[in-house]
Amino acid sequence: MSSSARFSLHAYPAPLQWLALVLLAGAGGYLLKLLAVPAGQFLGPMLVAIGFGVCGASIRMHRYAFKLGQGCIGILVAHSMTLAVLVSIVQSWPMMLFATLVTVSLSALVALALVRMGIPASTAAWGTSPGAASAMVSMADDYGADSRVVATLQYVRVVCVVVIGALVSRWLGAPAGGSEVHATEVTLQSFGLVNLGLTVATLLVGVALGNRLPAGALLMPLLLGGTLQISGLLHITLPNWLLATAYGAIGCYVGLRFDRPTIEYVWRRLPAMILGAVLMIALCALSAWFLATLSGKDFLSVYLATSPGGLDTMAIIAVDTHSDVGLVLAMQTLRLFAVILTGAFVARLVIRLANPRQITV
Repeated sequence: MSSSARFSLHAYPAPLQWLALVLLAGAGGYLLKLLAVPAGQFLGPMLVAIGFGVCGASIRMHRYAFKLGQGCIGILVAHSMTLAVLVSIVQSWPMMLFATLVTVSLSALVALALVRMGIPASTAAWGTSPGAASAMVSMADDYGADSRVVATLQYVRVVCVVVIGALVSRWLGAPAGGSEVHATEVTLQSFGLVNLGLTVATLLVGVALGNRLPAGALLMPLLLGGTLQISGLLHITLPNWLLATAYGAIGCYVGLRFDRPTIEYVWRRLPAMILGAVLMIALCALSAWFLATLSGKDFLSVYLATSPGGLDTMAIIAVDTHSDVGLVLAMQTLRLFAVILTGAFVARLVIRLANPRQITV
């Protein structure tokens, strides 16, 4: 065994691992921000954390830190929610419903393709479901699928979606730094520490209320903050350092889940997983092009809205690239609830199509 194969961060004290992670994740995020990479302050920490996880780091982000990070994204998006945005969402509901049906159908087709590559049908069905990764892993475990492989399928797709989304945004020439613009504008419009305190209180209450709901830690602060802002009761205040911390927390939480035992367990199937993720992204991009042409909306906004990534990660990229945040959030939220409601049915359908004699999940 080579020295590189024997290397493991587990041998180092946890405080030292945390210090190295914070420094490297911060540096990675700052570097990608300087390079104007969309969502760079999220992507950099996530890639660094993946390296830590694969190298055997024993540290893990607390789930509540992840939820608070989601809540910050929800509050950030709430600042973009205006009456004009809400009217646009209502007017676009036929397209959103159609896109949701298309994405769920495409995920089932990709699941069948993965079954042909040797992944069990129930695991492939839950692993390709384009909903909140944590919710899909939890539901898959309840239905007897291998949660380890499901989690890997989900997070491999999240990584591919974020990286490809950032590259597509850069290729299309979308300006980065939308999050910073929002934060700067909010700070200028606020009344100092009072509004910052009220914003943080809204964040904490929203996270607490949505704690047990799928993606509730993002959706409840979004709904609560948006309602208070539209009513004029709150001027949302989010400093840049708080947003950077939120992005880093989400990125590190996702990245650290890629530990060595999980990677070793699925190593032989990893190429199929990556191929499945890329195939899913490509099919969704094709449907986004069709919908954008049909509706007259810009391709990037529709692409992010139909992209099979997490609600929080797509919100980060949408805000940072000045896309139609309302459309992206509305379509992603609609699909999330559709997947949760139909997940068991789609899994059974995939199993029946893959093996007609197998009728249980």
